[in-house]
Amino acid sequence: MRVDLQLIADLITPGSRVLDIGCGDGALIGHLFHTRGCDARGLELDMALVTHAVAHGVPVMQGDADTDLVHYPDQAFDYVVLTRTLQAVERPLEVLQHMLRISTRAIVSFPNFGHWYLRAQLGITGRMPMTKSWNRMWYETPNIHPCTIQDFFDLCKAEGYVVEQWLALDDEGHRAPWRRFPWLANLFGEQGLFVLRRR
Repeated sequence: MRVDLQLIADLITPGSRVLDIGCGDGALIGHLFHTRGCDARGLELDMALVTHAVAHGVPVMQGDADTDLVHYPDQAFDYVVLTRTLQAVERPLEVLQHMLRISTRAIVSFPNFGHWYLRAQLGITGRMPMTKSWNRMWYETPNIHPCTIQDFFDLCKAEGYVVEQWLALDDEGHRAPWRRFPWLANLFGEQGLFVLRRR
């Protein structure tokens, strides 16, 4: 399992009801079920990944975060997780609103477009940057709403979301050392990871 998924699992209270949006092959869901006793399930757009997860006994449904969250009832979950997917949804603000409608807490991670290396590539070459996270040409990428860690803090403030916890991560998902300094995290963190709730 990816390092960042283990960090997310550690943030979730054992026995919780969890929905993982864009869950891929269901690795986080399976881990939460087997090691933390969670009632965990997933929503995934890619049918091949859904089939793989179901074949391994992981409860995953095919669905789209942009259109299907509206069908879930209020407070159906304790946590809704969205990892490395926010930048790829069509309506990120609405997705976040639904996440915090159907759950008590939302755990969101995304690649940080404010990282110094991306800024340098864009400034020096004049072209869209390429990294492990941003690894497709601009005309092929699913990343249609890139944002920075600072952008996300601003959005949370504007929407009235409480940031209970946040971490800056490197590209592999390890914690970066800039926890108390958001401006440094915005410059040097390759990913942002946030735990949110409503006021």
